[in-house]
Amino acid sequence: MRTILLGIVWLCLGLHLNALSLTGRRIETERGGGTEAEIRGDEVLKRVRRGWMWNQFFLQEEYTGSDYQYIGKLQSDQDNGNGLVKYVLSGEGAGNIFVIDENNGDLHATRRLDREEKAFYILKATVVNKRTGQKLEPETEFTVKLHDINDNEPQFSKDVYTGSVPERSDIGTSVIQVTATDADDSMYGNSAKLVYSISQGHPYFSVDPNTGVIRTALGPGDMDREQREHYQVVIEAKDMAGQRGGLTGSTVVNISLTDVNDNPPRFTQSIYQFRVPESSKSGTAVGRIKATDRDIGKNAEMYFTIVSGDGMDMFDISTDKDTQEGVITVSKPLDYERKQSYTIEIQVQNTQVDPRFMSAGSKDVATVRIGVEDVDEPPLFDKASYLMEVKEDAAVGVAVGSVSAMDPDRARSPVKYSIDRRTDMDRLFNVHPGNGSVFLLKSLDREETAWHNISIIATEFNNPRQSSHVPVYIRLLDINDNAPTFATVYETFVCERTKAGQRIQTVSAVDADEPSAGHKFYFSLAPEGAHRSNFTVRDNGDNTAGILTRRASYSRLHQSVYLVPVMITDNDYPMLSSTGTLTVRVCTCDRDGNMELCNAEALSSSPGLSTGALIAILLCAIILLMIVVLFTALKRQRKQEPLIISKEDVRDNVVSYNDEGGGEEDTQAFDIGALRHPDAAAALEESAKQRRDIIPTDTLLYPPHRRAAPTASSLIMPPVSMASRDNGDVREFINQRVLENDCNPTAPPYDSLATYAYEGAGSVAESLSSLGSASSEAEQDYHYLSDWGPRFRKLADLYGAEDSDFS
Repeated sequence: MRTILLGIVWLCLGLHLNALSLTGRRIETERGGGTEAEIRGDEVLKRVRRGWMWNQFFLQEEYTGSDYQYIGKLQSDQDNGNGLVKYVLSGEGAGNIFVIDENNGDLHATRRLDREEKAFYILKATVVNKRTGQKLEPETEFTVKLHDINDNEPQFSKDVYTGSVPERSDIGTSVIQVTATDADDSMYGNSAKLVYSISQGHPYFSVDPNTGVIRTALGPGDMDREQREHYQVVIEAKDMAGQRGGLTGSTVVNISLTDVNDNPPRFTQSIYQFRVPESSKSGTAVGRIKATDRDIGKNAEMYFTIVSGDGMDMFDISTDKDTQEGVITVSKPLDYERKQSYTIEIQVQNTQVDPRFMSAGSKDVATVRIGVEDVDEPPLFDKASYLMEVKEDAAVGVAVGSVSAMDPDRARSPVKYSIDRRTDMDRLFNVHPGNGSVFLLKSLDREETAWHNISIIATEFNNPRQSSHVPVYIRLLDINDNAPTFATVYETFVCERTKAGQRIQTVSAVDADEPSAGHKFYFSLAPEGAHRSNFTVRDNGDNTAGILTRRASYSRLHQSVYLVPVMITDNDYPMLSSTGTLTVRVCTCDRDGNMELCNAEALSSSPGLSTGALIAILLCAIILLMIVVLFTALKRQRKQEPLIISKEDVRDNVVSYNDEGGGEEDTQAFDIGALRHPDAAAALEESAKQRRDIIPTDTLLYPPHRRAAPTASSLIMPPVSMASRDNGDVREFINQRVLENDCNPTAPPYDSLATYAYEGAGSVAESLSSLGSASSEAEQDYHYLSDWGPRFRKLADLYGAEDSDFS
């Protein structure tokens, strides 16, 4: 059948090609049954004869024959059959995929082609003269198209799909869509037309044959996650519109049912029993109850509540978020002697309820019985704290109050009392061990401490480890045992010129006692000062009093200080009084009453620097002086250079001495004369005990030849020439000293360099040392100084002047 169809197609294409012209364009105008040429502009368009008899070829893909696949025949009107025409092919695949018979124009395909790789090829053909190689026709382009066959099966975009749908969904709920594609030509036949079907997953799911959408196929009652959660569905896609002979592709779809809250929680048992010691503190866990829920995640979260029972006030329940268990805890103290057991009803339900599945059975209730265990409890005081009062003048041994405690257990063990001495370090109180009476051990003073807080311990006789504490607050009641005194030290003065009845001071009083009705003080002049008093006291009635003058004038020279005794009395029982002395100084005042001058005593009492301030100033001065001394010492220490600079190697170092010595008078230093006269070294050693602060008189130390002094008044001898002196003695002396140091066991073990102030024999100025000069008062000639160069010009000017210049 397919072969017949291809033949018909080839016939139609051949007829169609005969009507096409590839090299020219025919323009015909039918007027009166004839054909006329149409003239455009000045050029006459002539009909050109068709040069090629083809335009495109068709080739079936996936050819399986052993010979080359014949495509078609190219023929030119220039080919007369004489064998002089050669067909030439170029373009895509020319020569390797497509070949042409150069003699007759037959076109063949050399290998099997796949339309899915390339659907068409564009080629070019021409004819040339075999002898000359000249083109006989212009090059023309044509197309070779591949006919599609159903050689590709449908392919899904994924090998495995994963989808989900809530459990108890309605029929037809969409789950997921699968998609497949076919590489065949969708424009040619049904090779790429796909139809979806389900091969595995019945009867739970179905698939739309055209779109590939998978839907639920059963109702809510059949799709229950708690019964079955996972499903595996196989979907097939078939081309050729599902007809027989079409190719098929398949994929796997894993579908999971997601949870909804369609199951209420249920207790694992209906009755729970627990026991708890009566000594358990508030918040102590009694036990855990468990409920199960077939749902998962948030749908399985639950909370517990106590709904009834005689222990609703004694216990609480909470939910453990990790285990979803109900934790029963103690909320109030338990007492075995009062009640030995409790019964409570506990309800559990989900925290999130789905209205679609909520019903009367969405809650569950269980009964919990809790038994209280008897334990040996410590004594229990009848009060949480005690407040006691006692007068501050109470005698030692007086009872302040009492405490009471008892053993709450059935045994009723006797109790003894004691005071926690950490709360009564001064041992002011004690307690009777049998009856709990608190009494005094020492006298008390409210003005020193108004409150005393102690702790009393109650301990069982039979079990001393069982004890309890109770705080006791003792307040001391005030009695009038302190007389009032001046509120402060008053410094009062009176002007020499004043008037009688002038107020010079207002005084007030204080009292350490605290009467319940408040303080009330009375002021008056003491009896010993009432006789011939120069001042008077006026009580103001508000716990203050004014000091008034009784004379119009006072003399600072006659009496500079007055002492005014003031008696202060309180209003409590018993009444107490005291006398305070007010010192009044007589001062010179200006017209406005301001003090100008008082006596020496008054001046000495004027404000000034206190002793503490003077001590602080003195300490600051001492600290500053120490800082200055320390800074100076550090500065001197920095100036001292170390004897050996390098610490890495103390050997082979040059020791440098910066001491200049005492000059020519210092004979303790090294004598250069010993270098010039080694023979005199022994004599020098023998004379070491002689005075070394004068010039030696030994003639061996001086050169034998001296230049005569020209004048007797000269102070300096001319230098001695050393050019002719032999230095062998010096070398011998140095070698001798080296040998002595090498043989000396007390010498340092390090190599050292000793520097001697010896100029040598080659100095132009010769020696300037006074060791080679003779002490003479004769005049000398200093004109030779001018020959020493510009450095000695100033010296030559000084010593070369005439005597008249210095007269």
